[in-house]
Parts: sequence; structure tokens; C-alpha cells
Amino acid sequence: MKNILRLIRLRQWVKNLFVLVPLFFGGALLNAEAVFAGIITLASFCFVASSIYCLNDIRDVEADRRHPVKCKRPIASGAVTIGQAYAFMIVMFALSLAVLFLLPAHQLEVGGVIVFYFVLNVAYCLKLKEYAIVDVCIVAFGFVLRILAGGVAAEVVLSKWIILMTFLLTLFLSFAKRRDDVLRMDETGIAPRKNTIRYNLTFINQAITITASVTLVCYIMYTVSPEVVANLHTENLYLTSVFVLVGLLRYIQIAVVDQQSGDPTKVILKDRFTQLVVLAWLISFLFIIYVA
Repeated sequence: MKNILRLIRLRQWVKNLFVLVPLFFGGALLNAEAVFAGIITLASFCFVASSIYCLNDIRDVEADRRHPVKCKRPIASGAVTIGQAYAFMIVMFALSLAVLFLLPAHQLEVGGVIVFYFVLNVAYCLKLKEYAIVDVCIVAFGFVLRILAGGVAAEVVLSKWIILMTFLLTLFLSFAKRRDDVLRMDETGIAPRKNTIRYNLTFINQAITITASVTLVCYIMYTVSPEVVANLHTENLYLTSVFVLVGLLRYIQIAVVDQQSGDPTKVILKDRFTQLVVLAWLISFLFIIYVA
């Protein structure tokens, strides 16, 4: 059971919290029906993501066995067979669709997003991840699909700035993750991924800087946009921008100075400074919307 849980990567389910972003930014956290729909959609994305993780590990098994860390993955280590992995891939995908029947409305629309996410990521695992830039864009677009599904399920209209910011933020994190691969390639002379040879530190550093900068601009534009001011009845959201700036700077520090950006989920779960910044942003945002 332990190896199966590692195969479906429970720890990575935290990424699917993006499904709840529309609830947060749409001021719908006190709407019980919207919250229920968001949680069901979150569960569906957790299952479909685990399905893709199974396929990814099946396709990368040989490369993982040569990797100093990934060689410990269940399939690469031999703890789980490829046949078992395919079986769990199918089960996880079936579960992702099955839970959608619990949605009070919009089952077909959300299901369509889930299926599209699955097909896109199957293509990613089979071929598209071999192309530099395309690979990180697909990863980032996957998070956009999460918030779109969450918005449809909870019946929350998304601001165009939130959609852009989600894409750019996750693109920033993806480039930071690729930086770790480039460092390993420079040290060992072996590319961890087929497309790593199409990246280098100069390009990655510039890409990180650009995406972080535009992400901050998008967030500020969101906080001052007339539609958001009207919907949330406040003009003070711009004050939370300072936490976004500090958070981005901290992550760049971890990537460039500490050179530990290989796993964004691990960074967020273990770095106390990042956690405090996120918490401060969260509290200030909620205070401005629901209290002030």
C-alpha cells in the first residue's frame, strides 16, 4: 500500500488546491453550495492527476532508474510493476469522472475539462514533454484548467487577470524547476530530460525574471481592476501586492542562491519563510474582503 500511495503521489495533491482559487478570489467562501462543488471538483482533479503520474512514471521508468533520486520511485525500483501501474492509472481516471456525479450542477462541463486535461497530459507524457518551452507551457495550462473547472463548478465568473496570473505564476514555478535540471546537467554532463539540452542557466534565469515580473503586474492589475473592486466592494486589495512581491523574491532566492527549486511542492511545504508570507497574504486578503 505504501508504494501505491507513493505512485499516485498524494503529496502532489496540494497542487490541485488551485481548483479552489475561484472561490477565494470570487468571495464565495461563505457559499456552502459553491464550496461543496469546489471540493468535489478538487477530488476529481486529484484522481485524474494521479492517473497521469502513473503514466508518467511508466514512460520514464528507464530514465528514472538512472536518476540519483527518481530511481527510488515505485516503478523504477521494482516495487510496483508496469501492469499494476496501468491498472491504477485506469482506476484513478475512472474515479475522477465518477465523483463528478456528486456535483449539484455542470457535471458535463466540468467533466469535459477533466477529460481535456487527461488527454492533454497523456500527449505530454507520450511526446510533448520532449520539446523545451512547450513542456512548461502545458504544465502551466494544466493549472489554468484547474481554475476554469473550479469556476464552472462553483458558478464563479473568473477575472481575466486571475487566468493570466495563474498561467504566469505556474510558468514561473516550472522554469524554476527546470533550472534544477540544468544545474544537474552542468554538473554531471547528463541531461535529466531529453529537452534539458535546449535550456541553459542564462535562458532559465531570464525566463524566471520575466515571468515573475509579469505575474506581479497581473496581480496588481487584478487588485485595481474595476470589475474586482465592484464585485468585492473594496479598493484596498492592492495592499496585498507586497506579499506577492516578497513571495516571488523568496522563491527566486531559493532557486538561484540555494539552488533547491527542483520540487515546488516540497519548497512550499518545508520553507517556513514562504509559508509565513503565504499566510500573511491569505489573512490580509480575507480581512480586506470579509472584515474591513
